[in-house]
Amino acid sequence: MSRLPSQVRSRSARSRQGRSRPAVRGALGGVTAVLGAFPALPAPPASAVAVRPDHLTVTVQHAGDGRDGTYELSCHPGAGSHPDVAGACRTLDRNTSWGRETFAPVAPGTACTMLYGGPATAHVTGDWAGRPVDATYDRSNGCETGRRGRMVPLLPALGS
Repeated sequence: MSRLPSQVRSRSARSRQGRSRPAVRGALGGVTAVLGAFPALPAPPASAVAVRPDHLTVTVQHAGDGRDGTYELSCHPGAGSHPDVAGACRTLDRNTSWGRETFAPVAPGTACTMLYGGPATAHVTGDWAGRPVDATYDRSNGCETGRRGRMVPLLPALGS
């Protein structure tokens, strides 16, 4: 009498199944014994996992027409002395993406137009997205003017 391939397969599967269960139980028992030998780790203190709040200090100079000054800005939730808290927070959120530094300077060696945009400067310090911030903005060339422009209204809009 010859067997059909399906009968052969099911018989070998049954025999493997019966043999492997005790081995699996034994292996799991060994893992449980090893893990039980180690004490549980304590939870980290709440202060260690706390994320810095999004808070920035923006100092603007030589922008003219009442735009100069030092402003405080907090986001999530929005608050502070900045003249456009909601707009500044939206700009920061829009310019923040994983793996890219929000306040990064122009990369060294970048070819920039030598178009002077004026004497306006800004200095931004604080914490954003859990990271410290210390960034300076000016309009010394086309790259710097463009970098500064991406931060309006965090930094005040200037005339051309």
